[in-house]
Amino acid sequence: MVQNVPPGQTWDALKAGPEAQLVDVRTDAEWNFVGVPDLSSAGKQTVLIPWQVYPAMERNQAFEEQLRKTGLTPDHHIYFICRSGVRSLAAAEAARAAGFPNVYNVADGFEGPPDGAAHRGSTAGWKADGLPWRQK
Repeated sequence: MVQNVPPGQTWDALKAGPEAQLVDVRTDAEWNFVGVPDLSSAGKQTVLIPWQVYPAMERNQAFEEQLRKTGLTPDHHIYFICRSGVRSLAAAEAARAAGFPNVYNVADGFEGPPDGAAHRGSTAGWKADGLPWRQK
């Protein structure tokens, strides 16, 4: 079972552990228009590998291969993030099945659930928790 980890705890792990890495599994459009976690103050960069391919939103069949090509190994502790935590959970489960035992899902993702006005990014998730991010 993949553990859900709050964004703040994920950030702490990324800052503290050289083996910790963040993989953002959203689409190119999301990275470009919504933003990405900024790990520069932790001396790292977010790995960008889409779980689904835009615009058809079909599963990225090369996902596991692309994980390996980034240099990630079974020794890494890999935190997966998406918009709300759903795609990243599926990606983490796939990574675990592919031989990466230390995988985690960032609870509530980058933007979290919609608020009362159906807007994301203010109630929970990476952005709402005030963690560093930037426009790509």
